[in-house]
Amino acid sequence: MEPPDAPNPHPPDAPATDRGAAGTTAEVVGESAGTAERVASLAPSATATLSAMGAGDAVVGVTTHCPLDRPRVGGWLNPEYDRLADLAPDLVCTADPLQADVRDELRERGYDVCHVEPDRIDAVIESFATLGGAVGRPDAGARLAAAARDRLAAVRERVSATGAGPNRSRESNAAGFDADDSRPVVYCEEWGDPPMAAGNWVPDAVAAAGGRYPFRDPGDRSRAVSRERVERADPDHVVVHHCGHGDGADPSLLADRGWDLDAAVHVLDDDLLNQPSPALLDGVERLARLLHGEQ
Repeated sequence: MEPPDAPNPHPPDAPATDRGAAGTTAEVVGESAGTAERVASLAPSATATLSAMGAGDAVVGVTTHCPLDRPRVGGWLNPEYDRLADLAPDLVCTADPLQADVRDELRERGYDVCHVEPDRIDAVIESFATLGGAVGRPDAGARLAAAARDRLAAVRERVSATGAGPNRSRESNAAGFDADDSRPVVYCEEWGDPPMAAGNWVPDAVAAAGGRYPFRDPGDRSRAVSRERVERADPDHVVVHHCGHGDGADPSLLADRGWDLDAAVHVLDDDLLNQPSPALLDGVERLARLLHGEQ
């Protein structure tokens, strides 16, 4: 899950970052990059990705939010630098613009750092290869990225074979959609107070799963959304994946707010959509099943 010490993972005033054509910022700085034998992961997404490629044996320290059984070095945004120093890592991994200050502090302290900031689903997958190369496992990272691309392509193929969702031409016209596009409309909520429509790679994930997502453009940061905006879109499905709540969010929260929606409400473990790791591919597959049934 995304760390609870960052209760609003993508605040409206989050700073912009310079991004390349792949939709990501990836920085690997230091002499040990590519040859590291002792890695400290200060990002749960990096910990999950390194574990998935079989590089967990190189990880000597993690945050309190990472499930890997390793010494803890504090939180995602507030690492304990004395504990980190005791572990003497060759390389430290960080992720997301919200960790930019942590990244800078690490470099000032003399650490080699691999920092990634993917904002689209293709960039998330490419970051697997970046991490693999940074820890001296380029083949493992490339294999993990290739497997993720295959999974994404397989979902797209399956949902295309199912045909579109319910016929919503009248509502679609009212909401400004293409009347001939009958894919189900999906609202994904990343945070509840205030309600925030998920951005970054989530619009890509919904599209890959065969849905429409009129709330944020792919790559845009998550933003607060009004009840009127969501009601006007008239979603078929609401997906609640509140940061730091796992799968424990209350599905009745929309009705409790007084939102007038005729939609199926699904609560997902937040890792499945919030974490830029292989868990995101699990999330896309889960979304496809929710929107179109078993395929």
